Amino acid sequence: MRVVLSTYGSRGDVQPMAGLAVRLRELGAEVRVCAPADEEFAKLLGGFGVELVPVGPSARALTTEAPPPSSLPERAAAVIACQFDAVIAAAEGCDAMVATGMMPAAAGGRSVAEKLGIRSVSVTFQQLTLPSLRRPPLAYQGRPFPPEVTDNRVLWDLDAQSIDALFGEALNTNRASIGLPPVDNVRDYVIGDRPWLATDPVLDPWQETPDLDVVQTGAWILPDQRPLPAELVSFLDAGEPPVYVGFGSMPMHGSKDAAQVAIEAVRAQGRRVLVGRGWADLGLIDDQDDCFAVGEVNHQALFGRVAAVVHHGGAGTTTTAARAGAPQVVVPQLADQPYWAHRVADLGIGAAHDGPTPAFASLSAALGTALTPETRARARAVAGEIRTDGATVAAKLLLEMIGRERPTASA
Repeated sequence: MRVVLSTYGSRGDVQPMAGLAVRLRELGAEVRVCAPADEEFAKLLGGFGVELVPVGPSARALTTEAPPPSSLPERAAAVIACQFDAVIAAAEGCDAMVATGMMPAAAGGRSVAEKLGIRSVSVTFQQLTLPSLRRPPLAYQGRPFPPEVTDNRVLWDLDAQSIDALFGEALNTNRASIGLPPVDNVRDYVIGDRPWLATDPVLDPWQETPDLDVVQTGAWILPDQRPLPAELVSFLDAGEPPVYVGFGSMPMHGSKDAAQVAIEAVRAQGRRVLVGRGWADLGLIDDQDDCFAVGEVNHQALFGRVAAVVHHGGAGTTTTAARAGAPQVVVPQLADQPYWAHRVADLGIGAAHDGPTPAFASLSAALGTALTPETRARARAVAGEIRTDGATVAAKLLLEMIGRERPTASA
């Protein structure tokens, strides 16, 4: 059996696909992953012997350029075109596709599968894009919902209209180029009849809704066996567990200020500091020996050795810290990150920082909560409840799906 996994986005969109790819290979499937042409993604997948088919420009460059919101439709059009250019060739002869990533990329992937007549499933790594009358949708940058509208059903209708306005023309132009009919509702086309939610049910409980049949598989965790660098181990061994500060794939414009505020706030708690450079390229502010900076390392091994994790609130980082039993301080920047911040606070495993810009006083208050013995005890208790079989569950479901009748290719 041959499977193609298609995504476009940050590391949080690519690493779970690597986790699924590893499990699929263990079950005998041939797998290739279509993802942005970033060197770190190629290295990540290559380390597990998984083929990367590069799609489009660097996701890091696209993220850190910080374009105005008005450029979103143009960028989306380029992403969709790249999907059609690269994924069609990669998916030829495959039995199934898993599509995820930013909405236009997933729409392109699903369209490719439709054209080739292969089964496809849509997956999301957070539930906020799945319509539910229990909560409002996320608003796209530069397209806020009318403040007077509070009915969730109306807001979800507006969400569909907004997505069509942003991505519909580009998607349907590309679909027409390969002989596919236009899509009337981009969001519902991407989600499909039975989407998968690849998140942990403790951290992200899905509440059943009559409007959508969602399969929650658990988070797709990629087991990481890499040893920590020797210099990092020496730093960890030299004193009490430090507080890790890193914002992953978030550019954190004004990152020098973010690093300074974070280091000073952690020091004020009497703790050492471990700075994760990330896409913001955070660095040290002086040469004191209570601070150390690292690049891309094994977070699964590292987070078990820190006093707390200060991060942006991506689904992957939140799950990894929770599995490690590390208290968290979430400084959410955008999209689903405020949701994860509130989940961390609601579960009692850390603190949600108020807003995206840390100040000394606000970050100190959040650290004061995260570093209490009560929070540490709660974080360790929740760690034992996190599922680790999500990628295996998804791999088995996908192979079962392949075993059913193959759909007919579009003419």
